Amino acid sequence: MAKKPSPQPSAGVPGEGAKAYVALGSNLGDRRANIESALRELSKSVRVIKTSSWLENAAVGGPSDSPPFLNAVAEIETTLPPRELLQTFLTIESTLGRKRREKWEPRLIDLDLILYGNSIIAEKDLHVPHPLMHERAFVLKPLLEIAPQAVHPIFNRTIAELANDIGIH
Repeated sequence: MAKKPSPQPSAGVPGEGAKAYVALGSNLGDRRANIESALRELSKSVRVIKTSSWLENAAVGGPSDSPPFLNAVAEIETTLPPRELLQTFLTIESTLGRKRREKWEPRLIDLDLILYGNSIIAEKDLHVPHPLMHERAFVLKPLLEIAPQAVHPIFNRTIAELANDIGIH
């Protein structure tokens, strides 16, 4: 998928949209079409600024025979608060046919909120930044492509620095 150049939105100034990043993945069906459908649905609620290239990788954390994932990251601008944005993601997943039965099972589509401005949120079902993002090449590699200078608000380190820590250059 080609990157879409555009002006940089604000990082959460009151009254303006917040910059956020969403990881998208699919390992069932037509993976590319699933992610493209999710991006189309997402663009009905937020402004999709740019998307990374596709990244194919082995499934992480699920059954050993899980099919490989196709992953990407999108930079978005949104006026939705984080909890409403999460609900939007869950609605899109459901609309596109995802059934949640067990953690890390193969899935048609997966949308994860990776960063939301410089917010740090630790609630029962909402953690921002994503608590495993700094360990996952399938998140950091596409994020590095579109936002190398974005800062992880807990570690106070750039995506480029975090990617380097796990051998992504």
